[in-house]
Amino acid sequence: MYLRERDAAVRRMLERTPPPVPPDLYPEVLRRGTRILRRRTAARRLLWITLLAAALAFAIWASLTRPWAEPPSTTTPPISGW
Repeated sequence: MYLRERDAAVRRMLERTPPPVPPDLYPEVLRRGTRILRRRTAARRLLWITLLAAALAFAIWASLTRPWAEPPSTTTPPISGW
């Protein structure tokens, strides 16, 4: 019963003519959409630049400190054969 009423209500809504669109709506939507796209592009570029800067900083740090190399011994080996 409920589905039939809902289907009938949807059919009535679809049979109506759509409301008129204001004439100044398109330029406003175009302006906002362009602004959103510019912001997304700028944010994406900033993210990539930050990522590349972090990768470059890590590469420089790793080449200078060589964290994979064994650290020098802090004690001297015993002297033998004197």
